[in-house]
Amino acid sequence: MTDKSAIKSPRVRELLAREEPLEALVVRGWVRTKRSGKGLTFLEINDGSCLTNLQAVLLDTSPAFEAVKDAVTGASVAVSGDLVPSQGRGQKWELRAAGLEIIGPAGPDYPLQKKRQTDEYLREIAHLRPRTNKYGAVARLRSEMSWAVHDFFRENGFFYVQTPVITGSDAEGAGAMFRVTTLPEGDNSPAAEDFFGKTASLTVSGQLEAELMGLAMGRVYTFGPTFRAENSNTARHAAEFWMLEPEAAFFDLHDNMTLAEDLVRFLVGRALADCRADLELFDRFVEPGLFKRLENLVEPGVYARMPYAEAVGRLEKSGLKFEFPPFYGCDLASEHERALCDLAGGPVIVHDYPSDLKPFYMRLSDDGKTVAAMDMLVPKVGELVGGSQREERLEILKRRMALQGLSEEAYWWYLDTRRWGGAPHSGFGFGFDRFMMLLTGVTNIRDIQLFPRTPKNLEF
Repeated sequence: MTDKSAIKSPRVRELLAREEPLEALVVRGWVRTKRSGKGLTFLEINDGSCLTNLQAVLLDTSPAFEAVKDAVTGASVAVSGDLVPSQGRGQKWELRAAGLEIIGPAGPDYPLQKKRQTDEYLREIAHLRPRTNKYGAVARLRSEMSWAVHDFFRENGFFYVQTPVITGSDAEGAGAMFRVTTLPEGDNSPAAEDFFGKTASLTVSGQLEAELMGLAMGRVYTFGPTFRAENSNTARHAAEFWMLEPEAAFFDLHDNMTLAEDLVRFLVGRALADCRADLELFDRFVEPGLFKRLENLVEPGVYARMPYAEAVGRLEKSGLKFEFPPFYGCDLASEHERALCDLAGGPVIVHDYPSDLKPFYMRLSDDGKTVAAMDMLVPKVGELVGGSQREERLEILKRRMALQGLSEEAYWWYLDTRRWGGAPHSGFGFGFDRFMMLLTGVTNIRDIQLFPRTPKNLEF
């Protein structure tokens, strides 16, 4: 039978926002700190609903005082009493405790006893780090931004579609994919004898399937996990990451760039309006000046747009020293992306790349040398959005596939969408984890994902 009282139990966030006192309530959460004074003990209780703790005050004459010795940092507790105006400074309310129950004990070996832990140490105990202020704030921000993603696209007439995680195609043509198989380890049977009768992998992108849906429903987006089997240990890459991928029929490249700008402004604006308390933690302890940088991203006129050729020209003339000197035809490296943002004083959208640098599905421009691709580069992070106008012309698409060594037979279903009722359309991939890095100032993707999947890391 469901405990309805537990469902109705008020959360700390709700209590701190109240305008009136409240009698006879129970607060359940975890002890963050305990300190004692003359005839009093103060417990800081956090239930994960917000950054701020609720202070519970226990008199040494209270029957509840017997349990105080076990209410140590990390213990889960249920504290009953009355919500009353606080006698201390810096807090509006406190809980005048009448009862205290230890639900889950903790001890002196609790790993989060220290007030300050390094990110490296916390990665080793990823199962406990959400209980810290920093990682609790990361989790709440991810939740709020996920809701905001759905709000933005719903308001703009997009339908949410779920694309498969298991796929038989590689949207990027890169081949760095995790294989999915039911064959026993060491079994060298041909793929035809495997579960799907062909080679199956975890998807690197939901784009191709989203295109199919966009060419039926007009405007769609998919939002979920994607996977790349690259043995990369950089601060910006993980084997599993979340991607947001809209596809819109009858959108050209410029519509696509505008959609990406509007999305980033909307999400950052929502975070500034609704998540300020959590963002303040990152502004204080991770990146001083974070608010100023985020507020700049909300301004519509700050997003510079420039063709790839112009971007490379700016880098060549900048006088900056690069590990990999830029030249026309080079793939922009992280150092180039950061430099372009620094030179522009804000985010930059680079478009019209050489065709040799981009996948087969990007629309070939009239010059026959470039494609209608776009990448949004943002300060601190680099590439946040990558997309294009898709190639809707069947014969040109087939030629592009042949140049990249892709089989028409394997993509027959994709070609059908151009063969019957094809239409101009555009879309992009938005790295949700990188956006979280942008939002918080955290510089390593391992510290923005709740349970990062990186080479040799599959513990939690």
